[in-house]
Amino acid sequence: MDNSKPSTIQRLPAAFRPLAFVLVAVAVSFLFPADLRFKYQYEKQQTWRYEDLEAPFDFAIRKTEEELANERQEVVQHSAPVFVLDPDIAKERKVAFSDQFQQQLEQAKKSAQFRDVPLQAQKYLNYGLAFLDRIFQRGIIKLDGNQKTIAQGEVITVLRGNTYQDQTLENVLNLKAAIELITDSLPYSSLSEPEFLLPLLQDQLQANIFYSRDRTQQILDDALGKIVTSRGLVQKGEVIITKNSVITEELYQALYSFEQEYQEQVISKRSISNIFFGYLILTLLVLFFLALYLRKYAPLVYNRLPKLLFILIWLVIFSYLVYLIENTEGLNSYLIPFCIVPIVVKTFYNERLALFTHIIIVLLTGFLFSLGFEFVFLQIMAGMVVVLSSINTRDWSGFFYAILYIFLTYSIGYLGLALIRENSLSAIDWSIYTWLFLNAFLTLLSYPLIPLLERVFGFVSPITLVELMDMNQPLLRDLALKAPGTLQHSLQVGNLAETAARRIGADPLLVKVAALYHDIGKIKNPEYFIENQSGRNPHEGNTPLESAEIIIEHVSEGVRMAKKAGLPPLLIDFIRTHHGDTRTEYFYRKYLDDDEQENGQDEEEHFRYPGPKPRSKEEAILMIADSIEAACKSLKDPTEEELYNLIDKIIEGKQKTGQLKDSVISFRELEQCRMVFRQIMKSVYHVRVAYPEEEE
Repeated sequence: MDNSKPSTIQRLPAAFRPLAFVLVAVAVSFLFPADLRFKYQYEKQQTWRYEDLEAPFDFAIRKTEEELANERQEVVQHSAPVFVLDPDIAKERKVAFSDQFQQQLEQAKKSAQFRDVPLQAQKYLNYGLAFLDRIFQRGIIKLDGNQKTIAQGEVITVLRGNTYQDQTLENVLNLKAAIELITDSLPYSSLSEPEFLLPLLQDQLQANIFYSRDRTQQILDDALGKIVTSRGLVQKGEVIITKNSVITEELYQALYSFEQEYQEQVISKRSISNIFFGYLILTLLVLFFLALYLRKYAPLVYNRLPKLLFILIWLVIFSYLVYLIENTEGLNSYLIPFCIVPIVVKTFYNERLALFTHIIIVLLTGFLFSLGFEFVFLQIMAGMVVVLSSINTRDWSGFFYAILYIFLTYSIGYLGLALIRENSLSAIDWSIYTWLFLNAFLTLLSYPLIPLLERVFGFVSPITLVELMDMNQPLLRDLALKAPGTLQHSLQVGNLAETAARRIGADPLLVKVAALYHDIGKIKNPEYFIENQSGRNPHEGNTPLESAEIIIEHVSEGVRMAKKAGLPPLLIDFIRTHHGDTRTEYFYRKYLDDDEQENGQDEEEHFRYPGPKPRSKEEAILMIADSIEAACKSLKDPTEEELYNLIDKIIEGKQKTGQLKDSVISFRELEQCRMVFRQIMKSVYHVRVAYPEEEE
């Protein structure tokens, strides 16, 4: 629906158009990854269709992520918590024991409760100190919940000085076990009065083995770091895989390992700038074909910079959106609603441009995705669904059905690709369907985007066109009151043009609404137009030149009234072009027939409409329909042959005078329109076939 008159910015030099493509290519190329692309494509359980692949260098076959994860999990499960023995605690407790021993010894001497202790005090002291040494050397552990739960018999690691010792939990004491050890051991000592030492030793018991989170993590990290990441070696010249071999799990891992090693070895020898220019060349190539397509099949888009930017901006937006999603943790690329683009472009233009634009976007953003062919396949399929669906922004039910079809296409397509890749339903990542559902849901954003883009880029949506069809619109109401004959003429032209547009695949709604407004300029002088006359003809008192000026003025007056009423530029173009630059033939010939005129040819321009000529199929259809409807009214009880001859004469006249040369309407489409006009006008005038009389 883009036929608006070029504005100042749209008349900028032609060099701005290729410059816009180049700027888009550069902007997108900066997003592409700096790593080299592997030149082989491969999937599990698929056939290797390339030639035999030999290793150009030695490389190790890497373990799979699953294997490494299992080994890491095993290391974590078998990693022992690390406890540190604090030697200072034993020293402190022994000093405290000696002090307390002397105090208790003095009291024992006074009370005479213990007789042997004062006599052999040094022996008792040495025994107690040695006993504490043995306990603290064995260690009293403190379990405070900061470490993982330790079962009996489980191994722990104890750091004693600079030495790590692995031992079971039974080999160390807790506070309760240490007390029991003292209680059970003292009675069997060689001391005569061991009960003297019992409270003294119990008072000095204190944990001296503590859990160390940092040491535990350090040991775990060291163990994880020692995990071997490879499980084999491929030597230079060795065949990695032969042609037509099925890519098993082992071969897949060998190919993956080769790809990773290729990336690491080759990229260090290549300049990143070469990679950038490689992507830039590919991007320019894709955009070059887009430019060729627009220039050949959508010249109105290519030749008008704002409309061209409308197409190009989608490439930049979705490229940066893909880049953002791909580099954001927790988001999945299936979330991106690519189908918004074909829906919007289809609404304002046509299905072919919508699909082509969608394919261009998919091709460009495919470089940014880690999904490869899977991504390209699903997105192109979804774009086809949009083009094939009857998406109408005036029909919510149809719109929702289209969204449903998009979701089903994504879902079924992903299921097929996943079965090929995984070869098992249980191995499919079903969480992807959540992202696909969100994708389809976000596609609904295309509906509110349409009126926004309509205002920004000067488009006209079907919603606006339906609103403008309301006969309560001020211009149509004035037309009905002041020029009712013109309104009836406009309605008839609308029916003719709508049917013809639908037959050739043009926009029937646009041309029907345009027909309602194409003659609003007649509101100024309605009585000068034959469809509004009921008595005296006001042209009788004017010269042919004066009458022609009044007739021609209805175009410029219509443009002025349309602008004042705020009609979209698209509809104003129909007012400008519905007569092209044809002549007011009746008054021109009358002017020539006047004997007093000697320089008729020199005055011809005064009898011509200002133009321009129609520049779209819709404008061409409206011009022809307008002329046919007006001309056929001059016929009274026409035969079928007379009616058809008049229609053919009008169409051929438009062709001969070059009125249709800029409208991109084909001869085949013009012939289809001719058949439509014949059929409708025949039914309007109730033409019947004349049967020959029977001979008696």
